[in-house]
Amino acid sequence: MFKRVLIANRGEIAVRIIRACRELGIETVAVYSTADSESIHTKISDKKICIGPPQVSKSYLNIANIISAAKITGSDAIHPGYGFLAENSLFAKECGKNEIVFIGPGYNLMDIAGNKSKAIALMKENKIPVIPGHEKRLDDLRYTVKIAKKIGYPVIIKASFGGGGKGMRIASDDNDLKTLLPLARSEAKNAFGNDHVYIEKYIKNPRHIEFQIIADNYGNIFSPGFRECSIQRRHQKVIEEAPAINISRKTIELMETTVLKASRILKYQNLGTFEFLLDSNENFYFIEINTRLQVEHPVTEMTTGIDIVKEQIKISSGNDILDLKKNFLSSTKNSKGQNANGHAIEFRINAEDPENDFSPSPGKIDYVHIPGGPGIRFDTFIETGSNILPYYDSLIGKLIVWGRDRKESLDKSLSALKEFKIDGIKTTIPFHLKILGNKNFNEGNFSTSFIEDENML
Repeated sequence: MFKRVLIANRGEIAVRIIRACRELGIETVAVYSTADSESIHTKISDKKICIGPPQVSKSYLNIANIISAAKITGSDAIHPGYGFLAENSLFAKECGKNEIVFIGPGYNLMDIAGNKSKAIALMKENKIPVIPGHEKRLDDLRYTVKIAKKIGYPVIIKASFGGGGKGMRIASDDNDLKTLLPLARSEAKNAFGNDHVYIEKYIKNPRHIEFQIIADNYGNIFSPGFRECSIQRRHQKVIEEAPAINISRKTIELMETTVLKASRILKYQNLGTFEFLLDSNENFYFIEINTRLQVEHPVTEMTTGIDIVKEQIKISSGNDILDLKKNFLSSTKNSKGQNANGHAIEFRINAEDPENDFSPSPGKIDYVHIPGGPGIRFDTFIETGSNILPYYDSLIGKLIVWGRDRKESLDKSLSALKEFKIDGIKTTIPFHLKILGNKNFNEGNFSTSFIEDENML
């Protein structure tokens, strides 16, 4: 097991990883920008070290500074969390060069699986259903327009690296494409340090379903569950659930078989998430692999009892998953073929103003009251007096609610969100309450266009 792990991230995910390391008896090192010097992750870690000014390009995306910080502090390994450098194969490679373990898939695997266009090409070669598109890098505008016409509008432009809806635009015609392609490339560059984009056919009103996988370094692999991630605003997930409902057992099993087949083709190691679009006829299409810990991992933890972060660290330190896999697969499946214990829902709490086009709402938190009770969890880095900075993502925490079934989970969610108080800044809590008041959401009738279709904005 590692002696000391450096967390190359900030916010709630840095706090989450520090807690997992502490339970494993591992010392932690927090890195921080000058703007984050008083953030909670710097206070609860064993050591801390500044890596630069507030700008992410000079701090949390600065590979040289992070590697130096790890060497100075004698860290055995680096956990990238999600976002920033989590899917940057160059960063993973630099860790290896400096004899530091990168907690995640190896850089060779990330070069394929973490590059969406390469992953799609590989899936296509192996007869795994994908959305029609052009997975190679697009630089030339004239050529891109030609490809889009061949695919047929509407098309969606996507960043080849990263996630979270960044570098993603929908084009309905040539003029849209000419305007949006440079915008998508610029956003991808700013968010992930890479401006590679590709395009594919835009499928209207699908559901977004994803499967978690856990794999060790010895060929053992399994999927501990799948999630519903269809409630999105501007291609960014807002609410996630586990397990997804209103899908036939046959389709669930076929998707899981496909995921495990693809994982073995890739010789996948560590954590990963396979994401699919599911149409109204339950046809599914592979869209990407996330070679990192997901923001929404807690809903799988709550319904399986598996601490995914701790397992990721143990795998990277050389442990196998034989006992974990055996215990999980020997558990009794319910009538829908799901290895799920109850139902969990995650609400992303962002420092945004829902009444002002979700504009960022930085500032000081004057007061915070976090709801509690059985099945209520809040992953965060905020407290009364915290300053929410304008330099970084607006996510300030994740409310995760577990119930014996979806109905109980929804009831608990409504109660928890009504109890939740954050004063001093605007948050998305009122928006979540609005969604919980929607009949179609409560009945599980939705797609990725739910927020627009139901006039929730």
